[in-house]
Amino acid sequence: MALNPDVAAMLDQLRALDAPPLSAGTPAEARANYDRAPKPKGDPVGRVWDLTIPGPGGPIPLRAYADSHAAPLPVVAFFHGGGWVLSSVAGHDSLARRLAVRSGALVVSVDYRLAPEHPYPAPHDDCWAATRWLADHAAEIGGDPSRLAVSGDSAGATIAAGIALRARDEDLPLAFQLLVYPAVDQDFETPSMIANGTDYFLTADDMRWFWDLYVPEEHRDDPYAVPMRAPDVSGVAPALVQTAEYDPLRDEGEAWAARLADAGVDVTLTRYDGVIHGFVSRWEQIAAGEDAHAEAGAALRAALGI
Repeated sequence: MALNPDVAAMLDQLRALDAPPLSAGTPAEARANYDRAPKPKGDPVGRVWDLTIPGPGGPIPLRAYADSHAAPLPVVAFFHGGGWVLSSVAGHDSLARRLAVRSGALVVSVDYRLAPEHPYPAPHDDCWAATRWLADHAAEIGGDPSRLAVSGDSAGATIAAGIALRARDEDLPLAFQLLVYPAVDQDFETPSMIANGTDYFLTADDMRWFWDLYVPEEHRDDPYAVPMRAPDVSGVAPALVQTAEYDPLRDEGEAWAARLADAGVDVTLTRYDGVIHGFVSRWEQIAAGEDAHAEAGAALRAALGI
């Protein structure tokens, strides 16, 4: 399908700015550029509050979102994107708000430690600690720990896929996993990586940079870091995997969905045609983001019994 006109207009704006690629600078420079970029206006949510929980490297900040005052609500642990290097709970506040409104669940966004200061396994371990805490303590914040899902976009989806594997391995029941354009492999020779790796916002060089900062060489075969390295994916939670046609990560996300399906996991794969990586976070510019939000919300409602 041809590039969506909304996307083409956004890419033209980015080219006019002549901004350097993420991988051309330092993590600090990339963070500053990310923080300056406009974000969608967040949806009004009934309740939003911050809390901290114990973590393996110190306290982990969380932000909870509940659009309903009913309790207990099903719980969705949300792990933000940003290549494991960028963003934060604040940087993804608008997307977490949208997820809470569309799903009707108690969404808990995790401010995990970032690479390169804290490479793998630190981000994964923080998100696992948060998921484990929600399974044990969600009732204390108005949640139902028996209806617990994990979710994330991009790097956060990678973490969510790793958390789903670990939850299976450590007998922590999960009801669902929402994976939005996940990075689950380190294969830079897929057709989508080659075709979409230079001109569509996220580049192949960016992904090499992110992976190199996030995963030390000795962990490159750890499936919690690189989920495609898992020898067996059976028994993980049901999943919705959303991909974008002009995303270099498209093929690996779709290969991951196929692996889950082949292993007997209940999985839905939806490719959004004509759009690029990041479209779900840019719904004010790219209208297809609204469709992805509606699908994700409906899938969570069905899986969590809302």
